[in-house]
Amino acid sequence: MNEYRDGFVIKVPGSSANLGPGFDSIGMAVNKYVTLFVNHADEWKFTSVPPLSIKKEENILYTVCQELQKLWNVKAPPAHVLTMSDIPLARGLGSSAAAIVGAIEIMNVLCEKNLSPDEKLQLAARFEGHADNVAASLYGGLVVSTYQNKKWEYVKLPVEELEMVAVIPEFEAKTKESRGLLPDRLSFGDAVTGSSHANVMIGAFLLKKWDLVGKMMESDIFHEPYRQKLFPDFVELKECAGKAGAFGVTISGAGPTVICFCEKGKGRNVVNTLSSEFPQHKVELLQVSKAGSEVHSNHLCKVSSI
Repeated sequence: MNEYRDGFVIKVPGSSANLGPGFDSIGMAVNKYVTLFVNHADEWKFTSVPPLSIKKEENILYTVCQELQKLWNVKAPPAHVLTMSDIPLARGLGSSAAAIVGAIEIMNVLCEKNLSPDEKLQLAARFEGHADNVAASLYGGLVVSTYQNKKWEYVKLPVEELEMVAVIPEFEAKTKESRGLLPDRLSFGDAVTGSSHANVMIGAFLLKKWDLVGKMMESDIFHEPYRQKLFPDFVELKECAGKAGAFGVTISGAGPTVICFCEKGKGRNVVNTLSSEFPQHKVELLQVSKAGSEVHSNHLCKVSSI
């Protein structure tokens, strides 16, 4: 704890999950971040730049911090947490997952728990409900996860030679509402087909067979056909992105953001093309965040005066 007596800083990447047929299983960390400046204080205080008009009780950071104290039966020393984030809220880029991971990192320091990376994942998935986004935010890169015998298992895969173009609408998509669009069940044959597409997509990622990655990514039957209505321009955007150089296009997380995957160096042309054709949406070039969540001591951290 002495290492962090003058405050500490936590940086957590956002993520894009599902990736076509990788529903609730595959997540990729992206270079959009939530940064938390934490200082010891007389009482819990949560502020943000820019300010958010939500009650403390509705703040994910506060909620998870309080729940962890109950879970561990401890009383953590209170802190002032200043949040700065460029992850858009309710857009399918893992803002809530990054906040959950950030809260776990806060409590790990304040309560001196010395949690292992795996213990952090089990906790994060418990709050998020599944592991794809939180695993990517914790570990960085491309992470595949599954739930078996009451435990989340995962593997981090190497992936570097690609870029992503995010098309971010002004409107939000709440995860609960987005999940409400999905069917209760699929036939056995459809389930086999869908899982085989995900298997081949992962193999193609490892071998850098980008055309095959895109083909499998755009053959999803688990969620994308039902969620396309969240993004009215989806079909036209997919066609336009493909002509501009993207090898695969998919809805990011619960939507409505659409992610276009490109080989290294081709992303800028896709950005320019989509910005011109779809000026009503925000279009950004993203990179894979190789690093996951990080905690650093900060002897100059004085958020109480901000």
